[in-house]
Amino acid sequence: MKLNEVTKKTDALKGVNRENAAPIVKDLKAIMNDIDECIAVLARECLSEWSDDQTIIDSKIFLAKDKWKEGWGALGEDETEYGIGGA
Repeated sequence: MKLNEVTKKTDALKGVNRENAAPIVKDLKAIMNDIDECIAVLARECLSEWSDDQTIIDSKIFLAKDKWKEGWGALGEDETEYGIGGA
């Protein structure tokens, strides 16, 4: 994901635009960190049953997609060009 690109664009903004975009990017980073932590625990513990964790990860990915779109919208850009997969 090109989260760094979103962060750089947000940092370059001024005034109200930055105030609008910064909390969205902060939320997106937190969601992505949560996903990374869940995956790290699964990799470390090698659980045989992890459907609850998968549900949590799936819901976080859904939230991340919404924040991704919201973030690019706050930056005044079309998020489809910057798909969440970082194409």
